[in-house]
Amino acid sequence: MIDRFSWIAIYPEIVLLVMACVIALTDLLDKSQRRMGAYILSVLTLLAVAGLTATYAIGGQTIYGFEGMVVSDPMANWLKCFAALAVLVTFVYGRTYVVERGMLRGGEWYVLSLLSLLGGFVLISANNFILIYLGLECLTLSGYALVALRRDHGTAVEAAMKYFVLGAMASGFLLYGLSMLYGATGTLDIAGVFKAVASGQIKQQVLVFGLVFIVAGLAFKFGAVPFHMWIPDVYQGAPTASTLMIGAAPKLAAFAMAIRLLVEGLLPLAFDWQQMLGLLAIASLLIGNLAAIAQTNLKRMLAYSTISQMGFVLLGLMAGVVNGNALAAANAYSSAMFYIVTYVLTTLVSFGVILLLSREGFESEEIADFAGLNQRSPLYAGIMAICLFSLAGLPPLVGFQAKLSVLQALVSTGLAAYIALAVFAVIMSLIGAFYYLRVIKVMYFDDAAIDAPIQAPLDMRAVLSLNGALLLVLGILPGALMALCAKAIVQMLAT
Repeated sequence: MIDRFSWIAIYPEIVLLVMACVIALTDLLDKSQRRMGAYILSVLTLLAVAGLTATYAIGGQTIYGFEGMVVSDPMANWLKCFAALAVLVTFVYGRTYVVERGMLRGGEWYVLSLLSLLGGFVLISANNFILIYLGLECLTLSGYALVALRRDHGTAVEAAMKYFVLGAMASGFLLYGLSMLYGATGTLDIAGVFKAVASGQIKQQVLVFGLVFIVAGLAFKFGAVPFHMWIPDVYQGAPTASTLMIGAAPKLAAFAMAIRLLVEGLLPLAFDWQQMLGLLAIASLLIGNLAAIAQTNLKRMLAYSTISQMGFVLLGLMAGVVNGNALAAANAYSSAMFYIVTYVLTTLVSFGVILLLSREGFESEEIADFAGLNQRSPLYAGIMAICLFSLAGLPPLVGFQAKLSVLQALVSTGLAAYIALAVFAVIMSLIGAFYYLRVIKVMYFDDAAIDAPIQAPLDMRAVLSLNGALLLVLGILPGALMALCAKAIVQMLAT
């Protein structure tokens, strides 16, 4: 643990902010259609930031900065590293897409994406209510702009408006909950809130009232039912590159925010917030899987899939404290972290294939657009099949290992209610397998409606192939990533 005034804790954020400003200035001078200067600088920036945060994480230190307002621990640094890599992969996948749709005319794409990532970084390392809110707003305001970046596209503008209105409401919920906790505890620091709540001198009713609003705000960021209304419309209406930008890396920031607030700040109230998360998880698994069956638009189907996948993350978070005993906390929270990381990896593949098949004037977002993909390209059909099997939770893919780790965390509690939840989650996964297998059936057994050859830049094809291979490799050999998540969570709990 290093000096509480240390600037070392925010070096990744400083690098990201400075380079975002440099890239904004570069865009002013670069009038080319493809903005290759901004692209190359963005990729190099993300590689540097990912390397820096990985170095911090491997070092294993917990560093505080700005009088404890910022914390840089292994959990935060690994999540930042994965978030930076997710945005990097999104840039590679979306480079051709954003050019063809005129999203680089003002040069905002790269700058807004980096600022969104900066907000995620602040949120991940926030150890104070003010920083949590500042990070959240930086993340979401950039997201609103990214969704509306195709200004001449009515559907995208409509999606951005829905996202903005509902996002503002959710931010209000979270801010009201935080203000209630501040009023009850007299402190904005998460560690101070923990001490005040653990003292038992504050009225439980006041704390639970604030907790309800905080959980509502968190549920919106996860996309859990009944705060899921924005996800299907925004995922479908946004440009596909923007959908991937708001659907991958921000989920890692949402997980970190949940850990900071619920575990580090409000663990003495675990009995209350675990019940709330349980209800949200049940509703998300049920509504997400049943609604996805009826979808014909692949992006909208993946949106409902996201809702159900977040149900599993919430199940992991709710299994940490059993009968007031936190011995199972490290296992439960590390299973949730493993799940969210592998979900982001799988999401990158699914939307990457959609971006690969898209071309100017054609979005390739309907399930019917994937008809006969195996005839056009067995490689990309295989990558998409691996992704969908992983989302369904079939062995030996990483999605199976992620689901299994959460289910083990639930069953290991020994409580009948938690075991029943595990059984329910398995049943919902079986239902969910139907709509994933339907897409695979279309790819392999339907006749191709389009004969056009699949063309993509070499870097996109290489990264997509590597991305798909990781789903298989991490499914067969999940130990290293699981150990990484477990160690990060144990060190977080220790501080």
